[in-house]
Amino acid sequence: MSVMAQAADRSDAHGGKSLLRFITCGSVDDGKSTLIGRLLHDSALVLEDQMARLEADSAKFGTQGADIDFALLVDGLAAEREQGITIDVAWRYFATARRKFIVADTPGHEQYTRNMATGASTTELAVLLVDARKGMTTQTRRHATIVSLMGVRHLVLAVNKMDLVDFDEARFREIEADFSDFVARLADDKAAVTSIPISALKGDNVTTASEHMPWYDGPTVVAHLETIDVASDRAGEPFRLPVQLAVRPDQSFRGFAGQLSSGSVAAGDAVAVLPSGRKSVVKSIVTMDGELETAVAGQSVTLTLEDEIDVARGDVFCPPDVPAGVANQFEVTLIWMGDEPMLPGRPYAFKLASANARATITSLKHAINVNTGEKLAASKLELNEIATCNISLDRRIAFDAYSDNRDIGGFILIDRLTNHTVGAGMIHFALRRSSNIQWQSLDVDKRARAAMKDQRSAILWFTGLSGAGKSTIANLVEKKLAAMGKHTYTLDGDNVRHGLNRDLGFTDADRVENIRRIGEVARLMIDAGLITLVSFISPFRSERRLARELVGEGEFIEIHVDTPLEVAESRDVKGLYKKARAGEIKNFTGIDSPYEPPQNPEIRVDTAAMSAEDAADEIIEHLVRAGIID
Repeated sequence: MSVMAQAADRSDAHGGKSLLRFITCGSVDDGKSTLIGRLLHDSALVLEDQMARLEADSAKFGTQGADIDFALLVDGLAAEREQGITIDVAWRYFATARRKFIVADTPGHEQYTRNMATGASTTELAVLLVDARKGMTTQTRRHATIVSLMGVRHLVLAVNKMDLVDFDEARFREIEADFSDFVARLADDKAAVTSIPISALKGDNVTTASEHMPWYDGPTVVAHLETIDVASDRAGEPFRLPVQLAVRPDQSFRGFAGQLSSGSVAAGDAVAVLPSGRKSVVKSIVTMDGELETAVAGQSVTLTLEDEIDVARGDVFCPPDVPAGVANQFEVTLIWMGDEPMLPGRPYAFKLASANARATITSLKHAINVNTGEKLAASKLELNEIATCNISLDRRIAFDAYSDNRDIGGFILIDRLTNHTVGAGMIHFALRRSSNIQWQSLDVDKRARAAMKDQRSAILWFTGLSGAGKSTIANLVEKKLAAMGKHTYTLDGDNVRHGLNRDLGFTDADRVENIRRIGEVARLMIDAGLITLVSFISPFRSERRLARELVGEGEFIEIHVDTPLEVAESRDVKGLYKKARAGEIKNFTGIDSPYEPPQNPEIRVDTAAMSAEDAADEIIEHLVRAGIID
């Protein structure tokens, strides 16, 4: 949210009026800017972010404050869009005599789906504009689908430009019926739709009832926005408080700070801390202004407990009798926001409320056509695409379904290399396997198994272009280790594709899955106490990083067999480069598929400048220095 919107959210300048956040949607030229301009013009206050400009340049506008010229304001909003503001979410603030409002003014074009989803994620109501002449369009359906996915339960169908169809009731009823039929197909039984015929340009049924449409006896847009009850949507939700911070300024005070996402809590209440399940009783509720007897949703507080129990950032306080779920595998809806495609098996950072984890998409069940709601087969997600997926985390977290609680049911995915947010998701439910499968502790561990072999277990991960010499060098290293009496095993890219990975091709998605599987196999061999040599092109840094993070510190040794493309291609022992150049092989690394060289490998060998034997000797020397062998 912008600084302006946050400031408006905190403002108490309007007598403690309730705040409603809503989003405006609509096809191009359906009148969204005109409606926003009308709301701002006819309301008691104007945009805070435009007030300074108006007061500083009152001579130009000829007025100040709420007397701003309506046509000039609409032209200004349109000009903003011409200058590219449609690529962002513009948070606009205004107030009436009864309520304060923050409007998420988002772009409606298909390429800005991610921006619209961002705006909808924090709003309670959506106003969808439809041109009375055009009726329902593809964009109308897309926007209705997105706001439904984002959990917006209150929809206003604003049938605009009624003046251009002679305020015809039959036309309004036709569009109203079409929209109701479409919303019913979204299978969202919590959605409530209010249909209002308007002329945003003329002001009909925006802030005052229209004399041109005596057949309509419902509320105006503003009257509906002023009176709709959104607080009751969450009134029945159980208490949830995600822990942001453990507070201990001195030994006499120990508290846990966070914002109540739902429900209420009082001093003396029993609470459970998830995912651990530990229980205690609330001793006090502390704020900057003193202690409270009770705290409610939206308040930021610090809880102190009667008992000394372990509580950390990312934990969630709940009532013991109505706990949140705890799991590490989920079915989710995912909206992809990254410029690079989402590939199942690729690792991402995961953030839900204050909880953090490492996540992988284990399967992409189907993509969703946001124009029709149709389920489509897909192997990856591109920018702005939406899908139902299964996701797996490296740790258990406390959660609610997004339909029950947005705050601990919605999450984001972050690219761990660029730190960019690449996805936003909504949890449907935990997968049964998440709670049915538990890790079995064993008394004989990898350290004991490695000690029996008089070595430390490790993965030697050889990466480089085809023809660089990975397999040749790995074979020499294993022969030298075998001669020293060490216990090894080699996983070679070509060999593995004859069995375990025979079902995989060479698309980016298949390459990611190829390395994911090998990383898991290599981890098992590490657990067996072996020195495991992995010889794979493994072109993507993110997958090599995933394999590294599966094992302990110092157990993964990345070896970049660094050979220039022209040298590797000149060798072409298998004739693969020739076929790739002739177009007979698609997605060939270095030709029409990228190779991302390691940035900080433990070992780099240049096979254009040294022999395979010398490279193998250098690797053995590294293993001795690292204490893997002696």
